[in-house]
Amino acid sequence: METLVMNNLKVDVNEEGYLKNPAQWTPELAHEIAKEVNIELTDRHFEVLNWLRAKQAEGVALSIRKVGNSGLVDIKEFYQLFPGGPLKISSKIAGIPKPVSCI
Repeated sequence: METLVMNNLKVDVNEEGYLKNPAQWTPELAHEIAKEVNIELTDRHFEVLNWLRAKQAEGVALSIRKVGNSGLVDIKEFYQLFPGGPLKISSKIAGIPKPVSCI
């Protein structure tokens, strides 16, 4: 297990940098993780992040299609908010495990 220190916050992460314990997530930590991928988080980002966290807590298997069908964002906006691999990146920022649909 690796420990990541970001802005004086210590969190346990796996080898890919995903939080091992989603309970360690905070909005401040999300901002720090987002900075690493050059994303400046807005309220719109947090709407998506909170939706992802809620669905993961419900045990829903996440996919880009499910996000696009959520009624929250369409797939185009999802890619605009989290460019370069929206589900993989947003999951990391949201502090949830990498979805199995991500390679």
